[in-house]
Amino acid sequence: MKNVLQFLETSANKLPQKQAFVCSDTSCTYSQMLEKSKKLGSALTKITKPNKPIAVLMEKGCDTLATFFGIVYSGCCYVLMNPALPLDRLKKIKEILQAECVITDSEHFELAKEIFEDNTNAVHLSNELMDSEIDDSALSLIRQNMIDTDALYINFTSGSTGVPKGVIINHRSVIDFISIFTKTFDITENDVIANQAPFDFDVSVKDIYSAISTGAQLVLVPKNLFSEPTQLLDYLCDNNITVMIWAVSALCLITTFHALDYKTPKTVKKILFSGEVMPAKHLSQWLEKLPDTTFVNLYGPTEITCNCTYHIVDRNAENAVLPIGKAFDNERVLLLDENNKQITQKGQTGEICVSGTCLSFGYFNSPEQTAKAFVQNPLNPYYPEIIYRTGDLGYYDENGNIFFSGRKDFQIKHMGHRIELEEIEKAIHDIDGIARCCCIFDENKSKLYGFYIGDYEKRELYQILKEKLPEFMIPGALRKVENLPLTKNGKIDRKALKESVVKK
Repeated sequence: MKNVLQFLETSANKLPQKQAFVCSDTSCTYSQMLEKSKKLGSALTKITKPNKPIAVLMEKGCDTLATFFGIVYSGCCYVLMNPALPLDRLKKIKEILQAECVITDSEHFELAKEIFEDNTNAVHLSNELMDSEIDDSALSLIRQNMIDTDALYINFTSGSTGVPKGVIINHRSVIDFISIFTKTFDITENDVIANQAPFDFDVSVKDIYSAISTGAQLVLVPKNLFSEPTQLLDYLCDNNITVMIWAVSALCLITTFHALDYKTPKTVKKILFSGEVMPAKHLSQWLEKLPDTTFVNLYGPTEITCNCTYHIVDRNAENAVLPIGKAFDNERVLLLDENNKQITQKGQTGEICVSGTCLSFGYFNSPEQTAKAFVQNPLNPYYPEIIYRTGDLGYYDENGNIFFSGRKDFQIKHMGHRIELEEIEKAIHDIDGIARCCCIFDENKSKLYGFYIGDYEKRELYQILKEKLPEFMIPGALRKVENLPLTKNGKIDRKALKESVVKK
């Protein structure tokens, strides 16, 4: 197999009339999804050439998925531009992509024209493209020329330079990972997968491709339900969900409001979580309410195609901290010390590094950022072998399980997202009237703090930042100060700032 479309085509051939994708007000069979995708793909062959990034400005839904697959049929790769993001960030993504085409719907048509104001002819409506005739000869020609290392999608993450980074993932990486992932956790056509994550968050990749590769049903959980935990549980129960591949923050939303006391989704057989450390008190509530459910802790950054390690939770273990576990099949995970020597001893901390088919090609239109993170394996001087340096620290226990132990730089994990503190600081510094600022993260409280010297009161600054940054990147605690503590070298004393918030 060299193309993810083979997943869709196989399921459509085997289960043509199955309700494959369910949204709040719509649904779509596998055969309908295949037809919509081919129609849109055929239309795109007359608009753009293969191997181009195509932006998709839409909320998640059945037509969004058809747009993704249609883009792949045209030989291009898709990039979800989340309409919920600030206009400033969407424009930055557009500039990096230099995209010649954006597909949207009527709801976001004006926003698309505003983002692509220098080329409004680039804006196309998905429903109009799906009205086209299928051009089998054009699609066949494109397919013949595609290879498994063609780019499939680009997901944007936070960047230390103040510019988002576009992570490029190819077909082979997804095919390899999803095949192993579904086999490891026995996901089959009998499963009903509840999609929680937005489509610009790589947790959703596991939902989408686990479903189409096995013939499972994918239920797209409406975004508004995540502010109504009891209604969310009603929805999970009504749809007979069996698999939840969710961010930790979403699972904790339910337990924070003790919603499991209201109703338990008893059909759920597997809950796989990732994005940040799962708090023990929240996990214990899930374990208690679902005694027969398998729980799995997943770890891995966007740059390695979703996840590189996993740990199946042992209900009888007394560990206060969950391990991130061991590597998935066909992925190699190393711990390297500061001298680039491999760590094998129990308890010694090193940087988590990954190699294998799973690796991204790097960052789109950003060779310098790519060169910093994707490097030659220092343990192999004999031939080219790229590893990804995650910037995460870890250590082994006596059983060879890896435990996460923080970051080696200013990148953090917050609300399921990897965030560069420098990007937040640059956004604040760029505001007229701000003299200095510094951001820190308290892992224990999972709270992001922003200290600043400037003219604005906290509420004013928050409103300005809402126009510049996604909600998950805005510090939950903004603190206006007269000065910032300095080290003896004249740098901002981050340690002192962190100690000041920990003590409170």
